[in-house]
Amino acid sequence: MPKNKTHSGAKKRFRVTGSGKIMRERAGVVHKFHEKTPQKARALSKDVVVSKADTKAVKKMLGR
Repeated sequence: MPKNKTHSGAKKRFRVTGSGKIMRERAGVVHKFHEKTPQKARALSKDVVVSKADTKAVKKMLGR
């Protein structure tokens, strides 16, 4: 039986915490910071937990 391969796009976008939660970055953090307030930029910089509806699919892509 061949080994399962991790989805190479998913491993760059998601990470798994020690307790098993899957974290992702928020959208809109790449450019155009001159249009965002500093408060908004700080809020966007924090990682968030992947929604419950997407968790199963992301775990499968990560090979978990």
